[in-house]
Amino acid sequence: MKILFIGDVFGSPGREMVQTYLPKLKEKYRPNAVIINGENAASGKGITEKIYKQFMEWGAQAITMGNHSWDKKDIFEFIDDAKNLVRPANYPEGTPGKGLTFININGTEIAIMNLQGRTFLPAIDDPFRKADQLIEQAQKRTNIIFLDFHAEATSEKQAMGWYVDGRVSAVVGTHTHTQTADNRILPKGTAYITDVGMTGPYDGILGVEREAVLKKFLTSLPVRFEPDKNGRNQLNGIIVTIDDASGKASKIERIMINEDNPFLG
Repeated sequence: MKILFIGDVFGSPGREMVQTYLPKLKEKYRPNAVIINGENAASGKGITEKIYKQFMEWGAQAITMGNHSWDKKDIFEFIDDAKNLVRPANYPEGTPGKGLTFININGTEIAIMNLQGRTFLPAIDDPFRKADQLIEQAQKRTNIIFLDFHAEATSEKQAMGWYVDGRVSAVVGTHTHTQTADNRILPKGTAYITDVGMTGPYDGILGVEREAVLKKFLTSLPVRFEPDKNGRNQLNGIIVTIDDASGKASKIERIMINEDNPFLG
């Protein structure tokens, strides 16, 4: 089982990179499933129903979210009907949507979980205890469990990796928009990376126009952040290889496509 995961898609530049390169990545890696983090897909904050459906049409099987899940208000109109969209499961009871979904690939189920960290982010429910609950639920149906942990602090992400090692197939970090070089297989068989990185502007600052971010640092005044649409773009992701029977990962490979690291098909 191979799973391709594409990191935080940021605005229209990120969507264009997915549309351009997803077919090429599928041809090169032959993944059985494609998962996309889409919490920044609409103008850098949130997602719309149109974009969700676009990702599915382009070949994704599931979309994960994060702390910007609610930034586009029309999400409340479609999230409960979007069976392949998962928002952080540790939002309080009664929050719309779900944090765990299952997809079926040629008779084999994959559980896809989404959790959000609490360090330097809103203090929602405990992601570690919620992970216990979701894993117990998922293991009743499958050994292949994929977790997108949307968190700010490197320590919290590493802690989650060690906490669930051997109980899930992969823990991939999202949110910080910068790919880390620590992809590895943990001792009990869980694939791990602290942050997959971002898909979108390559010449911005975390995807945002540089001038606005620099003004914010230089003046400390309120500034409107917009996706950088005038520079070069990038795509960041990972490909994970998992044993179908045991759910243990055997390989995790980073994907980085930009002008300095061109795609080699």
